[in-house]
Amino acid sequence: MPKKQLKCGFVAIVGRPNVGKSTLINSILGEKISIVSDVPQTTRHQIRGILTEERGQIIFIDTPGIHAGKDKLDKYMNRASFSSIDSVDVVLHMADASENTGIEERHVISRLNKCGKPIIVGLNKIDITKGKFVPEYIKLWEEIRGVPMTDMTDLVLFPLSALKGTNVKKLLDLIFEKLPEGPFHYPVDAITDLPKRMAMSDLIREKLFKLMREEIPHSIAVLIDSVKPKKGKVLHIKATILVERDSQKEIVIGKAGAILKQVGTEARQDLEELVDSKVFLELYVKIASKWREDYSTLEDMGFVFSDM
Repeated sequence: MPKKQLKCGFVAIVGRPNVGKSTLINSILGEKISIVSDVPQTTRHQIRGILTEERGQIIFIDTPGIHAGKDKLDKYMNRASFSSIDSVDVVLHMADASENTGIEERHVISRLNKCGKPIIVGLNKIDITKGKFVPEYIKLWEEIRGVPMTDMTDLVLFPLSALKGTNVKKLLDLIFEKLPEGPFHYPVDAITDLPKRMAMSDLIREKLFKLMREEIPHSIAVLIDSVKPKKGKVLHIKATILVERDSQKEIVIGKAGAILKQVGTEARQDLEELVDSKVFLELYVKIASKWREDYSTLEDMGFVFSDM
């Protein structure tokens, strides 16, 4: 009896902000590798999540949310999202089925229209409105492509709930069907290739988003200044939180330092799980009014502009 060939391939998860891309990838892997927040545009990097099982290996690329933006960071995020499509085997277009289509959704579909890859349209949050807006997504795809949905052989509509896990296993079945046969790209025990410092930065930033909500939505950045071992097997992590104005600095610090202290406490717990060690976390807040336009700062955060 011939040996069953394993599947292996890359899947880009694309879509507008806050549609559940990060929630889905964390749900699939059973671990938090991607920042999750109800504040849109929180994922700034292409984060690879790696699922390995008896059928093969799927490498998920969790891209930044595609949105309208004018500064260097926004342009980078949009370009990173669309460029990921070129080198993948399957595109998972995540859409929020609890909301109607809009300008950003039209922009995403227009860019995916002729990508030449198999497309799975993940109609997320289907549990909230029971598919009320699904016909609108069908209509938009048909309008942009100029053919009925039944004629789109490269596209599948797939209802799911990333938060509740509804149809997530069936989604994996569908993805494996579409992947090519081939050897693994990563070791079987790998779950991400996200650099540790970048992961540390994201964990701290997630706590800030959780506590700040809309007060400072996207004016915050976190730089990991140093990671050094201390006595007693404790890891000393020093990080700087960048804000754009004095008023934002006051909010981040909080009255008598309460907010910054809470961020530090919650982030330290997640950091200790990440590095499997006790952590001493030292946080500073710095005003950098134009950090989103500063190439040097953005490169320190892990963004690569050499091909832009």
